[in-house]
Amino acid sequence: MAADAAPKEIAGLGGGVFNAFDSLAGITTPIIIGYLIDTTGGFGLALVFMGVSAVMAVASHLVIVRDIRRLGLEDLDLAAGPSRVEATEPTR
Repeated sequence: MAADAAPKEIAGLGGGVFNAFDSLAGITTPIIIGYLIDTTGGFGLALVFMGVSAVMAVASHLVIVRDIRRLGLEDLDLAAGPSRVEATEPTR
């Protein structure tokens, strides 16, 4: 999904950011679940945590992502810096 939505010029950056957050979740989720099981003595609260996480993922996908379409660099606010004409004009 990250490769489909990122501009072609920075598809690697988009994939890297996606993988970084994915890895962060892969590190923190077992720690959180282990802590919940250790403190409560059962799996009930850990299952609730996983259910809430899944509902939050679906809700954020529906609200934030909506439709998946490739962006161009001109669509991003970051690309709205100094224009290329200004940057290439000789200084006196």
